[in-house]
Amino acid sequence: MTQLLKDLTPRQIVAELDQYIIGQHDAKRNVAIALRNRWRRMNSAADMQREITPNNILMIGATGVGKTEIARRLAKIADAPFIKVEASKFTEVGYVGRDVESMVRDLVEQAINMVRSAKKETVKVKAQQNVEDAILDILIPPVKPAGAPSVGFSNEHNDPDAELNERTRERFREKIRSGEMDDRKIDIDVQQSQTPNIGVLGGGVDDLSMMNIQEMIGNMMPKRGKKRKVTIAEARTILLEEEAAKLIDMDEVKEEAIRKAEDAGIIFIDEIDKVASSRSGNGGGPDVSREGVQRDLLPIVEGSAVNTKYGILHTDHILFIAAGAFHVAKPSDLIPELQGRFPIRVELQSLSENDFYQILKEPKNALTKQYEAMLQAEGVELTFDDEALRELARIAFEVNADVENIGARRLQTVLSHLMNDFMFDIPDVIGANAHVVVTKELVGQKLNGLVKNRDLSQFIL
Repeated sequence: MTQLLKDLTPRQIVAELDQYIIGQHDAKRNVAIALRNRWRRMNSAADMQREITPNNILMIGATGVGKTEIARRLAKIADAPFIKVEASKFTEVGYVGRDVESMVRDLVEQAINMVRSAKKETVKVKAQQNVEDAILDILIPPVKPAGAPSVGFSNEHNDPDAELNERTRERFREKIRSGEMDDRKIDIDVQQSQTPNIGVLGGGVDDLSMMNIQEMIGNMMPKRGKKRKVTIAEARTILLEEEAAKLIDMDEVKEEAIRKAEDAGIIFIDEIDKVASSRSGNGGGPDVSREGVQRDLLPIVEGSAVNTKYGILHTDHILFIAAGAFHVAKPSDLIPELQGRFPIRVELQSLSENDFYQILKEPKNALTKQYEAMLQAEGVELTFDDEALRELARIAFEVNADVENIGARRLQTVLSHLMNDFMFDIPDVIGANAHVVVTKELVGQKLNGLVKNRDLSQFIL
């Protein structure tokens, strides 16, 4: 993890983000600096490492301008555990939302999955050998049972039956590796978890306690094996998971995952403006639960110890990125203590018509490229004229201005209306090897009617 961050300078991080997100250079610069600061902290003097805290970021901008995507791509670049939560889920009628600490537990689960997957790759070769041996033992049992004690001098090497058995097993091993026997069915034993679903009447038990109760009872109950008749290809997949799990030290996984979550974890708190309450209010009504959520968030963001099923996690060095549109509330409506925990404030700009054009054309995961890939699976070539892209951008921008500004997500509805007829006609009417060209005239023909009818576009676009 440290080596990966060392190789990523702030400029390189911004360049990586530019491949997927158009504009918002100020936000990209700030998250790039925050990510690089993690490497700087981990490589600073030991007595200062605990003192250096992350500069949490508050993103302010309308929906669909790239707030979530910037945070998600940042975590992917750094190979860091990432969790997105909505602040509004912690406040419902009567403030019975989820426990705020659950976001940290979700982050640890994500870290556990990441570390376990990495460990599986390191033991994959050994696990594959064990799986091959297990399948061979079912197909051609060895003449001498594995682990049987030998008395006196062994003449196993001179036993013709053992030699023939070994040669046969090796031939079958080659066939298994080449995939020749993938369709052959065999019986295997599959371990089944006996963890029951338990509920507690009357409530009063939090998520962590419930998970611990279920795990404890699950460990007490004996694991049961179940015979399944599957193909060798399926057996290889099922047994590979079991063998890899046996070779992995879960205590080591837990320790590494806790460390990874503490040093590299990113928690993205969306809709933070929904829990901001106006200071001019009378202190009653829903503002009470909103302020309650802020006060619950405060110790998590400023640094505290959270109990998880894998151990205690300290949140002091987790990077928190909060985001909100702040159409009604203002950042200053957050309680002062929470404001102080998000010292870096970035305002994301609304998307222009030219931004829409670039979003359709440049990113690696552009919607136009997604449609091209889907039609390529049907054997149909799809191309968009440059003028068609500009017309699509103009229409999306115009609808956003007149109906509701939902940012880049508007492009999905516009492109969906444009492409629906083609998606329906392929492959029945438009067969393989066809070439579909989207022109400016076609865009106008399909979409101009909807744009002109404002009342209709409110419901459709």
